[in-house]
Amino acid sequence: MNKAIAENHFMDGEVAQNDILIKAYTLMLTAREMASTYERNKDLCSKYVHSTSRGHEAIQLAAGLQLTGDDYASLYYRDESILLGIGLTPYELMLQLMAKRDDLFSAGRTYYGHPALKRDGFPIIPHQSSATGMQAIPATGMAHGIAYLEEQGLGKGDIKPIVLCSMGDGSVTEGEVSEAFQMAVLKKLPIIYLIQDNNWGISAKGNEMRAMNAFEYAAGFKGLERRAVDGSDFISSYACLKDAIEFVRTHRSPVLIHATCPLLGHHTSGVRKEWYRGDDLSLHEKNDPIPKLEKILLTRSFGKDKLEEIQAEVIEKVKADYIRASQSADPELDDFNSHEFAPTLILTESGNRSPKLAEKVMMVDAALHAIDEILKKHPEALFYGQDVGSRLGGVFREAATLAQKYGDHRVFNTPIQEAYIIGSTAGMSAVGAKAIVEIQFADYIWPGMNQLVEELSKSCYLTNGKFPVQSLIRVPIGAYGGGGPYHSGSIESTLLTIRGIKVVYPSNAADMKGLMKAAFYDPNPVVMLEHKGLYWSKLPGTTEAKSLEPDDDYVVPLGKARIVKEANQESIAAGDSVVVITYGMGVYWATEASTHFGGQIGIVDLRTLNPLDWNCITEVVNRYGKVFILTEEPLLNSFAESLAGRISKECFQQLDAPVWTMGAANLPAIPLNADLEKMMLPSAEKVKLEIELLLKY
Repeated sequence: MNKAIAENHFMDGEVAQNDILIKAYTLMLTAREMASTYERNKDLCSKYVHSTSRGHEAIQLAAGLQLTGDDYASLYYRDESILLGIGLTPYELMLQLMAKRDDLFSAGRTYYGHPALKRDGFPIIPHQSSATGMQAIPATGMAHGIAYLEEQGLGKGDIKPIVLCSMGDGSVTEGEVSEAFQMAVLKKLPIIYLIQDNNWGISAKGNEMRAMNAFEYAAGFKGLERRAVDGSDFISSYACLKDAIEFVRTHRSPVLIHATCPLLGHHTSGVRKEWYRGDDLSLHEKNDPIPKLEKILLTRSFGKDKLEEIQAEVIEKVKADYIRASQSADPELDDFNSHEFAPTLILTESGNRSPKLAEKVMMVDAALHAIDEILKKHPEALFYGQDVGSRLGGVFREAATLAQKYGDHRVFNTPIQEAYIIGSTAGMSAVGAKAIVEIQFADYIWPGMNQLVEELSKSCYLTNGKFPVQSLIRVPIGAYGGGGPYHSGSIESTLLTIRGIKVVYPSNAADMKGLMKAAFYDPNPVVMLEHKGLYWSKLPGTTEAKSLEPDDDYVVPLGKARIVKEANQESIAAGDSVVVITYGMGVYWATEASTHFGGQIGIVDLRTLNPLDWNCITEVVNRYGKVFILTEEPLLNSFAESLAGRISKECFQQLDAPVWTMGAANLPAIPLNADLEKMMLPSAEKVKLEIELLLKY
């Protein structure tokens, strides 16, 4: 957009134009004075790493001044001026800079420039991580959720919210950004990608990192509108944003803006410009947005005295806010561990597990019926993943008929984009859509782990409870019948190292349905591991995975184990019994093995691996004295070994023998040959032999 066109598109009326120019000028000076204040007070302000918006003020204020309280934003760590533009004060931002108790974003838990805002009259800004480019997927998920809710008639009436996703140009080389762009054009989503290009990525220049800039790259995404603008020119930037916002509000489809900006500050306080910038810094200073705007104001009858008066007022304001923030309270240390999870309302088992006249169902059908009932009851719910759409209904038929019942807009296929499938649920949750998603096989979850760890798991804690992510992620798991190395793996130990997510692992149809419902209603990220070998009860010894189908209201609270079998009291009293603590397929190996020992064996099905039912575990350990932990995973460094270690430490005096553990062989993958698979995995016979050894103690 050239300058003449920009002037015409800037704003109607000279008074309105001047008002917005003065506001922008005041906030530019504010951002500059904040950066200068941080430099003058390095001892305090460099205690924690921070970045500023110096050089980017014009494009950022052009965006921030035009967002409304109905909009959503996902910002990056340099977007301080956007935050000033939407109405936040230097004091509020400085509270985060100094990690203070009253930091409105995180209560001192996360970096400066990492906002999480939920305040009436302001755009909603959910948590986003510090990893550059990763915010593109949750932001696109927000736009996806908005589009879905509007399609369902669940939008905000006549209001047409948009999403602003702000990123540095270097981040566009991330593969996850490509996934976001792909879905934005595929689904025609109401999002603006604001790409701020200062030609630096820490110490790497643009020509070292990319073959093209973001504007050129975006040409490959058919349906993605593109704009290019001088991001140091406020009028051009404001007009460009105004045009893009009007387009997205009207057409409900995506726009990319590529804004070139100077970088006038440090990359961060930890990587200082004088170390490597050299002559490049003086070149960037020629495009400082503040002198450019001053020249425009002087041509519009604003005298130098007026501008100096504004500058003096800004200096006093920033100084006062800095003193006030530096003297404010630090976080309460006793509160350091709050908000790992948002509280759930489902604390007890309810509904009818075995209704009269109910028929036995397989686990796969129990899961299907649970999702069906959720979709029927909750129009805000949707289900997506690879091959779950109408043509196939899931590779295990776990989604059969759902797309036909509820439409392709609610149950649909995604590209092969595990990162988008998982990460988009964070954005969905922020706008009020409730996503159920599926990763086709546990072995394929790894591309989505970035989003699961950085965006979903940390959100509740780092926003001090403001943005828990409701997300139900279904993952078929486990080995049977020669599935081979890429369709048979077990991943629960990896998942259980991620704080802030819940991990559920049902072993029968009734639990599948009850846990699926509880997982959906839980306000936190829940990964539902569903063993493929139990889906149809085809494997020998798994008949009991079928059960009477519970009613529609049946829920099983997460974190409650189930005692599958008790040893007889005589064996327990004589110290001649073993309790097997297990889950998934282990329940059936243990059950079959137990038939060889009369009444000596008790079996506990954990059902939920996080949160763990420690009360149940300690109770059975105290009664039995001999404990056997059984898993399908390779044993070394596994959840099973971790649990055994905890039991050994905390229940040592109640143990009559070492805590026994058994799992798969410690190999990197499940072999394809069915006989080799059997050699690697536990079995009822192998469990029987290990129980015999344990009973000898």
